[in-house]
Amino acid sequence: MKFFKTPNIDFLGKRLIAYVFSVIFVLASILILVIKGPRYGIDFTGGTLVQIRFEKDVSPGDVRAELAKIGIAKAELQNYGSIKDYLIRYSEDVDPDSLVNDFRKSLKQNIILERTEKVGPRIGKELQIKAIEAILIGMALMLIYIAFRFNFVFGVAAVIAIFHDVIITLGILTLLNKEITIPIIAALLTIVGYSINDSIIVSDRIRENLKKMKGNFTEIANRSINQTLSRTIITSGTTLIVVLCLLFLGGPILQDFSLALAAGIAVGTYSSIYVVASLVNEWQKGRRKR
Repeated sequence: MKFFKTPNIDFLGKRLIAYVFSVIFVLASILILVIKGPRYGIDFTGGTLVQIRFEKDVSPGDVRAELAKIGIAKAELQNYGSIKDYLIRYSEDVDPDSLVNDFRKSLKQNIILERTEKVGPRIGKELQIKAIEAILIGMALMLIYIAFRFNFVFGVAAVIAIFHDVIITLGILTLLNKEITIPIIAALLTIVGYSINDSIIVSDRIRENLKKMKGNFTEIANRSINQTLSRTIITSGTTLIVVLCLLFLGGPILQDFSLALAAGIAVGTYSSIYVVASLVNEWQKGRRKR
């Protein structure tokens, strides 16, 4: 299945424009992260866990609707045992007794507050460090793999592309005031894997064509990107359709996770075309001049 039979788009000829866009977005994301700062969720900052039991069966949808009325729609809701028992985790400044009283008034039934638990900031700090370590280790392993599979220059370009994708995605989430939670970290790690997969496809085709085709590196890289263009559009497009369905139909719990994936896939598709091949091309041109 191909969208383009014989595309011949001069991607690398427009690389300077792409550099400008990338630099602007990366610098803007860094400034947003420095000035505004990420908004960490309960997993990182600590908060309150409340375990309640309803007198009658209550669906998760009804509980979620009541949480939205109280002002904590993004609270984590977990049903266990039966649809009378729920765990609610939230970071907002809401008193557990007040929360239960609001439920009693709205649902007009008796509710038992079985336990409350505070999650301290020390745990949150440890999770922040572990999350950063996970992303850095992932990037380092990708660099080693690509350096072994192709060469070190391709590896460095791919890691720069990963940083490019992750930092822009974080900037978008921070700008939109989204909470950074464990699912968001999972989304960022997914973006790392998705970005590197696209980069490997393009790099592999460039390596194959360097052996088969005559011409300078720019021409061969352009031809390689065009040859993989249909695959890139099909893969990214179908994945994006699923993610957008989760974003608009998955409910409030999945919205931030889906938004992070959607932004990461879009930026990752762009970087696999413009960032990796363009950076390797610049290195090849510099080596020829030397």
